[in-house]
Amino acid sequence: MSAPATPRRGIAVFGATLETMVEAAVAVDRAGFDAIWTSELYNRSATVTLATMAPRTQRCVLGSGIMYGVGRSPLMLAAEARDLDELSGGRFVLGLGNGTRRMISDWHGLDGSAPAVRIEELVPLLRRIWRLAEAPIDHEGRFYRLRMKPTGEMKAPLRDRIPIWTAGVNPRMIESAGRVADGLLGHALFTAEHIAEVVRPAIAKGAAHAERDPDEIAVASLVISVVDDDAERARREAAAQIAFYCSAKTYGPLLESHGFGAAGEAIRAAFAAGDWDAMVAAVTPEMVDRMALAGTPEEVKAAARRYEGVLDHLILYVPSYGISPERAVENANRIVATIGGVTA
Repeated sequence: MSAPATPRRGIAVFGATLETMVEAAVAVDRAGFDAIWTSELYNRSATVTLATMAPRTQRCVLGSGIMYGVGRSPLMLAAEARDLDELSGGRFVLGLGNGTRRMISDWHGLDGSAPAVRIEELVPLLRRIWRLAEAPIDHEGRFYRLRMKPTGEMKAPLRDRIPIWTAGVNPRMIESAGRVADGLLGHALFTAEHIAEVVRPAIAKGAAHAERDPDEIAVASLVISVVDDDAERARREAAAQIAFYCSAKTYGPLLESHGFGAAGEAIRAAFAAGDWDAMVAAVTPEMVDRMALAGTPEEVKAAARRYEGVLDHLILYVPSYGISPERAVENANRIVATIGGVTA
């Protein structure tokens, strides 16, 4: 699998107000970036956010990075994606993820086992729903049950192949993208080396299992990005977002594989004690250097080159943890001005 010399560029914003996120999307669109991405958690719906962005943007892709593949029935997930694709004039990418096993079981009240198998059942089912006019559905799977027939005159969706990108952290989940998806959404803790040495081989393995060409699967990753004339402030804000993710035990094996296991343990201990400052302090300078783009405009532009030939899509992720919505928007604007969106 090969990547372009210069990856396409997108920006991910989350956690600010709806209006400020829409303003950021407009700026990203005007600057010529390839895509604007947003996510969801217990306090924000990616569907609603993207629906507010669609009428205010004209050219860039609108992507969910991610929408939960759990918590919605396949029927409603397919309907929401169809609406968003229509609203955006065919510019939508459905980025799906399950969250951690504990989130699946505790937040959504569902079976948290076999998340890779769950997503591999879900993605083909969504595509069948979009093509319901062609054939009825009688699906009895491990996680989903659906029986539907076309009723009356069914209008076809704007596109019957809305792109679906799936999120993955561990190799088996990454394999799922190679098996069933159009692209992978890599995690914000991934390093360029990890993408080259672990992620791409896992996608190739999944593609081989499904007898697919691995070059058909786009490889994207979120990269925590902060631009500021005060390099130390930028690095601290990036470290705070890294600490937020590292506080979850789920990412322990990923940190161990990078040689950051001890830092991960310190971050989790600080999190358990409710010591936010200690969490951030436990993030090492090397973690910031390898997992983020943080510093002055010149430093960030230089550091971004490490993803050349590694990623198909570089998603510059604006941190939201521990900072104000206004600061997040300010950072997004600095990223737009620093990086620029036009690629060859």
